[in-house]
Amino acid sequence: MKLAYFAGKKPRAQKALEELKSTYGHVSPEEADAIVVLGGDGTMLQALHEYEDYAAPLYGMNLGTLGFLLNEHKKDGLFERIQNAKRFNIHPLHMTATDKDGKKHKQVAFNEVSLLRETHNSAKIRISVNDVVRIDELVCDGVMVSTPVGSTAYNSSAGGHILPMDANVLNLTPISAFRPRRWPGAVLRNNSKILFEVKKSVERPVSVSADSKEVRHVREVLIKEARKITKTLLYDPDNTLEERIFKEQFTG
Repeated sequence: MKLAYFAGKKPRAQKALEELKSTYGHVSPEEADAIVVLGGDGTMLQALHEYEDYAAPLYGMNLGTLGFLLNEHKKDGLFERIQNAKRFNIHPLHMTATDKDGKKHKQVAFNEVSLLRETHNSAKIRISVNDVVRIDELVCDGVMVSTPVGSTAYNSSAGGHILPMDANVLNLTPISAFRPRRWPGAVLRNNSKILFEVKKSVERPVSVSADSKEVRHVREVLIKEARKITKTLLYDPDNTLEERIFKEQFTG
């Protein structure tokens, strides 16, 4: 088995990287049967973007804090663990944002696309789903669309639902919504087309972020699932990912 690696910058991850390279060898990502990711959930997110166009699946080992998307870090038996791992296929979101000058910005997001007010003024955003206006004016700090992978991250802290990894749905979650009052957001089919139109965008400017890529002063943002991009995550059979999701859902 040929392995490539992607490691966080912290000393613990870099030490583990050198140990695994000397034990199991290493090749370029183009040649790899699997890419081993060493770090935390943030490192896994970076690796998903870095290797977006590569076919090799990603096998993460936790050397961070939570490590929700990764396996336990163990040096021994790595080939066998990867060979026996369960596979989860995921798709990112595709964002097309139009700024105040009419320029279009395209990005993908494996966690979420989030719109946020840029000033002290609340944002006013019209929301359409599949070409039907569902909320004419959401007055808020912001709003986001998250994937199941991203549902335990920013989405969860904003009060959105935590989703199973293999759920074919997306979260639409408001951030500090003022009107409509107590609007909880929505869970949408993953083939939905979601359009955000910023009202009074000069007086109430809004930025948008696709994971870590930000565009400021946007007029509208169109979001769809990027079905043509598939990434595969590998998990140990005894990695109780499903149980971890249940604990997040019921106990936090």
